This record gives sequence, C-alpha cells and structure tokens, in this order.
Amino acid sequence: MLWNAVIFGPDDTPWDGGTFKLTLQFSEDYPNKPPTVRFISRMFHPNIYADGSICLDILQNQWSPIYDVAAILTSIQSLLCDPNPNSPANSEAARLFTENKRDYNRKVREVVEQSWTAD
Repeated sequence: MLWNAVIFGPDDTPWDGGTFKLTLQFSEDYPNKPPTVRFISRMFHPNIYADGSICLDILQNQWSPIYDVAAILTSIQSLLCDPNPNSPANSEAARLFTENKRDYNRKVREVVEQSWTAD
C-alpha cells in the first residue's frame, strides 16, 4: 500500500535534469479516495509544503477514480512547470515565482542539483 515513485524534471524547464522521489500511500478506499502523495526529495515550489505534501486539486477535491498512478505522476510533473502561486503552500516560492523569476529559477536549479546526490 506504500509505493515509491520517481519523476524527472520536464525538459527545457528549470526542473530539467532533476530526479525527484515521492511516496504514494494508498488506503483501503482507493480508488474511491486519492492516495497520499508526498515528495521525499527537498523541493522549492509554490504548491509543495515543507513536509513534501502537494497542494494539487486532483489529490484533494477534484479526485476521480479514473485517475491512475501514471495520471497522478504526470499531473505532479506538470505542476512543477505550471505552479499556482494564488494557492501557495510555500509562500517564499510563490513570491519569487511572481516577483523575481530569475531568483526563483536559481533556487529551483539548486534543488535540481541536490536531487542528483540525495539518497
């Protein structure tokens, strides 16, 4: 009921080259309820909390039993490049994303580089 997953940073984005680890915890209610998905890798993103949990509609109020693991991971990968700064889980990341994209991208690159050496 506990899965480990890896997503790669999308090509031609600041996340390019990153390897990010996550866990998916499935309950007995799956697929009627979404799994609990959390990043193990350290992340710097407007919609990812410090504990690695993810603010993403399909993992909360927009869940549907038609979503499979591939759809969940693809949605998370898309979220990396297309954050919603209006619903911030990390207020510093949201502020930099909207006010100073260059500094935001620099911090993202630091996280990408750490993802190569993290256990």
